[in-house]
Amino acid sequence: MASLPRVSWIGAGRMGVPMAGFILKAGYPLSVFSRTAASRQKLVALGAREARSAAECARASEVIFAAVPDDAALREVALGPQGVLAHAGPGAIFADTSTVSPEVSAEIDREAAAHGVAYLRMPISGNALSARTGDLTVLVSGPESAWHTVRSIVETFSKAQVYLGGGEQARYMKLVINAVVVSTAQAMAEALTLGRKAGLGWNLMLDTIAHSTIASPWLKAKIALLKPRDFTPTMTPRLILKDIDLMLAAARANNVDMPLTSLTRELWQGLLSEGYGEEDYMAAVKLAEERSGLVTDINDCTGESK
Repeated sequence: MASLPRVSWIGAGRMGVPMAGFILKAGYPLSVFSRTAASRQKLVALGAREARSAAECARASEVIFAAVPDDAALREVALGPQGVLAHAGPGAIFADTSTVSPEVSAEIDREAAAHGVAYLRMPISGNALSARTGDLTVLVSGPESAWHTVRSIVETFSKAQVYLGGGEQARYMKLVINAVVVSTAQAMAEALTLGRKAGLGWNLMLDTIAHSTIASPWLKAKIALLKPRDFTPTMTPRLILKDIDLMLAAARANNVDMPLTSLTRELWQGLLSEGYGEEDYMAAVKLAEERSGLVTDINDCTGESK
C-alpha cells in the first residue's frame, strides 16, 4: 500500500484549524505553521508537527496548503524569501484556499511554474461554522493532474468540490458567490427591518422566510443565528469588505458595472464606524434597525424591546 503524502498547512485561523484537523484525523502526516500560537497548539494537540516557518513547511511536504487573509499575506507566504516557492521541491503542489485577487494569484502561478511547483487555486465557499462540520464547497482551478493528486485530501474537509479550469476560474467563482452573499445579506437586513417596523414578530418572520420559496442553505443557516440574535462572527465585516473590494476591482478590470455591490460596500462601511467590525457581517441587520429608529436589543419571540 502506498504511503500517504506529507502535508503542510500554513495559516491556522478560524477555518484553517478545523480543515487541517480533518486532514489529521484522516491519518495524513501534517506540519503546521501559523503566527498564532494558540491555533498552532490546537493542531499540535491533534498530532501535527509544529513548523517554525512557511519555508520549513515547504521543505517538509509534497502538498502545501495555505489559508491567509489577503493578497499581501499570500504574496509573503508564497513569494517571500522564507516562502513556499523558494523552498518547495520540484513536483510539489501548492494549494491556496484564501480569497484573494485573480491578479496576485496569476503572479504566483507564473513564479510557481518557474520553480516546478504545481499551483492550485482552491478558495472555499463556507464559513467557520461549516468548516467545523466539514460542510464546505471547494472551488478549484489550476493543473488538473495536481487536482487529481490532492482530491482525496481535500475530500477529508469538504462535502463538495468543483473543478473549474486551468487558470483563475476559481478566484472569479468565489467572487461571484460572495457578490450574491453580500447583496442578499443587505436585502435581508432591510427586509427584516421593514417587517419589524410593520409589527411582525421576529421569530415568526424568520420562520416564515425559512419555509418560503427563497429559502436556501445559506439563508437557513443565517436564520438559525438571527433568531437568538447571535452575531458571533462566522466572517467579520472587515473581511467581507476586503472581499467586496476584490469584487469591485475585478469588475473594473472586466468593464462590468456593479452598482448594487458598490452601494452595499458604502453601506457596510458603517458597520466599522458603528462598532460592529468584529461581529458577524449579519450585524448589517442591527445597522439597518438603528438607522430606522429601532432598538437592537429585542425579545426573541415578539420582536419587541426588552
